[in-house]
Amino acid sequence: MLKSFEEVVKKAIHYGPKIISVAVSQAEDVMEAVELAREMGLINGILVGDERETIKVCHKLNINPQNYEFIHEPDKSEAARKAVQLVSEGKAALLMKGFLGSDRILKAVLDKEIGLRTNRLLSHAYVLKIKNHEKLLTVTDAAMNIAPNLEQKAQILQNVINFCHCLEIEQPKIAVLAAVEVVNPHMQATVDAACLSKMAERGQIVGGVVDGPLAFDNAISKESAQQKGINSRVSGEVDVVMVPEIEAGNIFAKGLVYLAEAEPAGILLGTSAPVILVSRSDQPLSKARSIALGILMSAYQSR
Repeated sequence: MLKSFEEVVKKAIHYGPKIISVAVSQAEDVMEAVELAREMGLINGILVGDERETIKVCHKLNINPQNYEFIHEPDKSEAARKAVQLVSEGKAALLMKGFLGSDRILKAVLDKEIGLRTNRLLSHAYVLKIKNHEKLLTVTDAAMNIAPNLEQKAQILQNVINFCHCLEIEQPKIAVLAAVEVVNPHMQATVDAACLSKMAERGQIVGGVVDGPLAFDNAISKESAQQKGINSRVSGEVDVVMVPEIEAGNIFAKGLVYLAEAEPAGILLGTSAPVILVSRSDQPLSKARSIALGILMSAYQSR
């Protein structure tokens, strides 16, 4: 089990450097992250975007543009398509969102001809290293699916279980969160959580241990669960928390980052190749760690 980002990066370097295709590269925050990942030995880059503007950014940041391959495409939508196509044709192993909106990159990712779509639902994993917590904690889905139904939640769970295997967690322990730990027919999140737990027991979701509904305190603390008389196989040992909908996940994850100084990384799941879907507000190191997660996914998918 990889318990820290240092371990994640070290393992990714073992598999790298991988070729990364960057969609719309002409921004300082993008190039800072890509250059850091290159210096760490994680990647070599193909920069798709406005070549002249990207080179200006490189010079401003004292980055040698000769370390990169360029594909000139000033139109952002076309740049996204070309960046995705590099991955679908096997010329790059990973895709990274650059200086464009998520809707444009996702449109290219889902393109029927050149995209990276599979028969699985797209979802997002937000990986956090929290101070005084002994291992990484993954939150899903805080970025992609707004209000998933039971069927979609089952797919989100399977996606994150497969992702955890990339982190060398053989049987990830997943808490399906709700406001309370008992099933209440008037609270759909508790009903869905109970169904997902039973689905995992019956082999409809495989590769992990799933329990719910659990409130967050019961999930993260075995003592809290015991005080409430809850006997759970995941309490106090949780690797993943699954949130009921996007608002809860987004607020929870960003609250940990900004108030508890958690270190974040994130990646899109359910695609045929890793997609690094980062926020412009993420720090370069966070983005480089997201790239490292993508490399581990690439290595896992190529087995």
